[in-house]
Amino acid sequence: MKVDPITITEFSQSVMAVPPLARRADYSLDDAQNRALVTHIEAGGVRTVLYGGNANLYHVAVSEYRELLDMLAEIAGAQTRVIPSIGPDYGKMLDQARILVQTDYRTAMILPLAGFTTPDGVATGLRRLTDIAGMPFTLYIKSEDYLDVDTLAALVGDGTLLAVKYAIVRPDPSDDPFLRRLLESVPAAQVISGMGERPALVHTRDFGLAAWTTGSGCIAPHAVMALLHAAKSGNAEEAQRLYDRVLPLETLRDEISLIRVLHDAVTLCGIADMGPILPLLSATPELALPSVEREARTLLTFDRSLAGNAG
Repeated sequence: MKVDPITITEFSQSVMAVPPLARRADYSLDDAQNRALVTHIEAGGVRTVLYGGNANLYHVAVSEYRELLDMLAEIAGAQTRVIPSIGPDYGKMLDQARILVQTDYRTAMILPLAGFTTPDGVATGLRRLTDIAGMPFTLYIKSEDYLDVDTLAALVGDGTLLAVKYAIVRPDPSDDPFLRRLLESVPAAQVISGMGERPALVHTRDFGLAAWTTGSGCIAPHAVMALLHAAKSGNAEEAQRLYDRVLPLETLRDEISLIRVLHDAVTLCGIADMGPILPLLSATPELALPSVEREARTLLTFDRSLAGNAG
């Protein structure tokens, strides 16, 4: 795991892979299978790995958290930045922050909590957690009600937040007054599109966001890194070609479950055996598994063709 201090330029250099988390039949962490997945992701050039929703960290026990952090640090390569998550409730974040301060991690993502929050309360909590953990945080924002733009900008400005994972869904991602207001106060280099590939081209091309988080990039890291480079260089035709190859699996994830489909897709295409998904979630509906396997294998085959051409 990369332990150097984070520079803001890192966020623009790699997509942020958001992998599922492999567990054995008894729900214990599976080091070997998690390593296999991370090695596959790294082979495609991805250098930032974020463990959050897709890893089902909403439901991870605090008693398991240090073991999880140690495993993730050990399985990642020396040039791979690993970002774990904490939360979503304040009590859990407090316990996890006290564990994080004992490690070499440089940031962690705050999982969003729906309800029972106020913007002022969130700001107070995040500042206290930063002091306890000894690091700035990455904030996952999914709702305009969680933090207003002025408060969010102030948290970035005072160093409480290192980055914002922006994931407020819009019918048309190009029509987003909240994001435009945010970027008037927060540098685009510190904002990452947080909804996978679907809005990624608009967010990087039209809004100038640093990069995006990717689930499909856990299966097709070469393709998604190539998509990032095409988007950044203004190669619209190549970007659209790559985008179209990634979207079928993303569509299944949108239609069924972002977390569950990716978890099972990694297993079904043979990259690594993710095992059972941690409760309170469950596996992808059985009737959907053939479609998930087909799209995952198709995407992996495409990715391998890109890797072969690059070699």
